[in-house]
Amino acid sequence: MSHVYILGGAQTDFARNWAREGLEIHDMFAEALTAGVTDAGIEPEQIDVGHVGNFVGDLFAGQGQLNGFFAEIYPELTGIPTSRHEAACASGSMAMLAAMRDIEAGHYDIAAVVGLELMRNVDGKTGAEYLGAAAWIGHEATDCNFPWPHMFDRITREYDSRHGINGDHLSAIAQQNFTNAKNNPMAQSRQWQFPEGCFTANDDLNPVIEGRVRKMDCGQITDGAASVILASEKAAKAHAERHGLKLADIPRIKGWGHRSAPLSLEHKLQRSAGQPLLFPHVNDMFRDALTLAGMSAVTDLDGLETHDCFSVTEYMAIDHSGLTAPGESWKAVEEGRIAPSGDFPINPSGGLIGLGHPVGATGVRMALDCARQVTGKAGAYQLAQARNMATFNLGGSATTCASLVIGVDG
Repeated sequence: MSHVYILGGAQTDFARNWAREGLEIHDMFAEALTAGVTDAGIEPEQIDVGHVGNFVGDLFAGQGQLNGFFAEIYPELTGIPTSRHEAACASGSMAMLAAMRDIEAGHYDIAAVVGLELMRNVDGKTGAEYLGAAAWIGHEATDCNFPWPHMFDRITREYDSRHGINGDHLSAIAQQNFTNAKNNPMAQSRQWQFPEGCFTANDDLNPVIEGRVRKMDCGQITDGAASVILASEKAAKAHAERHGLKLADIPRIKGWGHRSAPLSLEHKLQRSAGQPLLFPHVNDMFRDALTLAGMSAVTDLDGLETHDCFSVTEYMAIDHSGLTAPGESWKAVEEGRIAPSGDFPINPSGGLIGLGHPVGATGVRMALDCARQVTGKAGAYQLAQARNMATFNLGGSATTCASLVIGVDG
């Protein structure tokens, strides 16, 4: 696998409501891209190709063809190839993988990737309907008010039937991610106040949304964008020389995994019936990424930025990654392993629950956070030991799953 490096990137403040500011999705794209170019220390004309991750800009913003914004923002990019990628909440990772393929094939040396979503410009019911497009319309989640809480309640109940699951452990995951987000200056919830009892089964402070999914279990509805600038080894070497850096100190993508499964949740669960893991393809994805990175186990990593659209999603990532045996994710929670001070920190950024979840941006933001962690640039949420990190980004009910292993060689 040809080496692909991350020269830099940026993210917008996930606490902002862009529509209330009188701004559009173009403004969000422009802020993320220009800040990413500045952070990477390149000139716009060095960008050879552009990729965009976005799920439902057509619905929330009434805007498709988002890749055309590259040349709107930098006229010097007129004529470069650009494209948009969609895979629900994994859209950002699909844009990352496409940009990597361009570089690995030797077609281009520097790629710009932007992931973004404008989501807070409509009411909650409308937003839930739009996000329901990632399910199989007309075939599932047809008898509920909120499709995705309904679907992930189904996952919680399936865990309960196979292994048993304690809601206190799910609440602990949510509380940990909100706590982590307090240290992230870009987190949507960084200034939120949490009354005592809101991480319990108190129906007033933590109301039920669907089944066993409560308010505090849910990832956020977020406006935001993130960008990264990727480079070939040749371009990264030239960049290092120009900026007085060592190539070994520039983060690179050491491994990747990408697996897909049937669209419907019930089809997935039927295929794994009788097996300890609900989603075996997720474990395959992790193993693919680790193998390419030359690692034998997930514990060879120093931490994980994982999808926690709901607390049970992170619970699933713990055992599906191999950190614990199937059904024993609760042990890592109880033992404090996933805390920033633990031996395997998860979501030091705050994750989707604490930091926020602008759908198309999430996979790109995860990669950026990992790159910052392994170069000691994560600020107040920097981990003590971080040389190799991984992402896990999923779309739908684990229909599309992707992982990147990001680290430094120095």
